[in-house]
Amino acid sequence: MTQYPTTILAMKEGLAAGKFTSQDLVRAAFERIEATDAQVAAFLALNKDLALAAAAQADARGYGADAPILNGIPIGVKDNIVTKGLVTTAASRMLEDFVPTYDATVVEKLHQAGAIIVGKLNMDEFAMGASCERSAFKTTRNPWDLNRVPGGSSGGSAAAVAARQVPASLGTDTGGSIRQPAAFTGLVGMKPTYGLVSRYGLIAFGSSLDQIGPMTLTVADNALVLEAIAGHDAKDSTSLPEIDTNYSAKIGQPLAGLKIGFPVDYRSEAINQEIRERMDQAAAYFESQGAEIVEISLPHSKYGINVYYIIASSEASSNLQRFDGIRYGYRSQSAQTLEEVYVQSRTEGFGPEVQRRIMLGTFSLSSGYYDAYFKKAAQVRTLIIQDFEQAFQACDVIMGPATTSTAFEIGGRIQDPIEMYVADLLTVPANLAGLPALSVPAGLDQAGLPIGLQLMAKPLDEATIYQVAANFEAGHDYVNQSPRAAVE
Repeated sequence: MTQYPTTILAMKEGLAAGKFTSQDLVRAAFERIEATDAQVAAFLALNKDLALAAAAQADARGYGADAPILNGIPIGVKDNIVTKGLVTTAASRMLEDFVPTYDATVVEKLHQAGAIIVGKLNMDEFAMGASCERSAFKTTRNPWDLNRVPGGSSGGSAAAVAARQVPASLGTDTGGSIRQPAAFTGLVGMKPTYGLVSRYGLIAFGSSLDQIGPMTLTVADNALVLEAIAGHDAKDSTSLPEIDTNYSAKIGQPLAGLKIGFPVDYRSEAINQEIRERMDQAAAYFESQGAEIVEISLPHSKYGINVYYIIASSEASSNLQRFDGIRYGYRSQSAQTLEEVYVQSRTEGFGPEVQRRIMLGTFSLSSGYYDAYFKKAAQVRTLIIQDFEQAFQACDVIMGPATTSTAFEIGGRIQDPIEMYVADLLTVPANLAGLPALSVPAGLDQAGLPIGLQLMAKPLDEATIYQVAANFEAGHDYVNQSPRAAVE
C-alpha cells in the first residue's frame, strides 16, 4: 500500500505540489479502513461512491492559493450529525434506518471547505456514555490496545484518527466526549466555546451543553478544521454572532508573559499518579518557555458530575420525547394499542443507558422534585461559572489532566454506571461553563497508553489555547508516537 501523509497540513502540501490527488488519498483511506476496521470497529457506514466523486471534484478545483481550506481532505463524521442521503443512526436501534433529507450545518461547511466525507463513525448511543461500549451495533476498540476502550461517546471518531484511517474527524462533546477519547487515544480534541459551532443537524442530547468539535493528530490541523466549521448560523438560536475565526493566528507565538493557572483541585489522589506527574512536568515545561504558573482554585468543580448528570439527563428526557414510534424511527411490531406503541417502541428502541438517563431526567423535572434537583443543579452550575470567571482574572489559560486515568479495559466499568460517570470528572466543568477546552497528548504511561493534558480558556479564546498547545506539542515528540502496531 502506498504511504501518504497522515496530517492535514502535509496532505495539503502534497496536493498543492502535485505529488498525489485527492482521489489517491480517499482510495488510501478506504484501503486503510478495509485493512484495520475489522479490529478497530470505528465506522458504522461508509460513503465510498460519493466520496470518490467528491474527490474528483476537488481535484478539478485544483489546489492553488484560492482553493477551499480543506479541499480534497478525507474526514469522518460522528453518527449523531445528520448527513443527507447517508444513514445517520446515533448508534441506536431507534434510528437504525434513518436516512436524512438534509445536511447538518457543519456538514454543509465541510462540503464548502472541500472536505471529503468518507463515512459515519460509531459512538455511544445518543452520545450517552464514556467508553463507546453503549452503541447498539458494535464496540469500538482503542488502536493503542485493542482490549481497551477508546473513550466515549466519540469513540469511533477518536479511533478512526488514531488508527490513521482519516486525518481528522468530527465528534461531539456534552460532558467531555471529545476530550476524554482524545486523551485515551493520543489525539488533539477541541470542545469549542458554546455557540461557536452550529448545532443545527446535531441529534440533541443536552442542548445547553452539546458542542461539535474536531479531533486530529496535530494542533495545527485541529485549528484548521475548527476554522472550517465555526461561525454564526441563523438556523441555530444558540449560535453566537460572527466573530474572527482565525484560530491559527497565535500558533508559533512564544508563551512569555502568559499566565497559566494550575488548580490545586487537580492534584487530588483520585487522579492517577502517573498522570499527576505528567501534569507537573507540563507545568515545568511551560515555565521553561517563559509562562508563569499560577496556583488557582475551582472549589465548586467537585460538584460538576452531580450537576452535569442532573442537567444533561433532564435535557435528554426532553429532547428524546420526539422518538415515540409514531412519526419516525423504530416502532415495535408487537404493539397493539397507542400506549403500547409508545412504551414498547421506546423500551425496545432505546438501550439501557439511554433509558436510565431518561428516567433520571424525568424524575429531576417532575413535580415535587424540580426544586430539589434541577433548580439546585442550575444554581450550582452558576457557582461553577463564577469560579472560572474569578480564576481567569488571575490567568489566561487553565491547565490540568483531561482524565483521571488512562484507557480502561473493555467491560471494566460497563456494569457500574457511577464509576463510568466519574470518567467525566475533569471535563464536565468546561461544558457547564460553556468554555473552550482542548486535550493534547502529554506522553504515555508505563503501560504505553496515552495521557491527555487539558487546556481551558475564556469564552472565544480558542486561539490562545492553540498557542499554548502548539508550543507544548513542538517541545515534545508525542505527535510522532503511533499505535499502528496494535492494528496492523
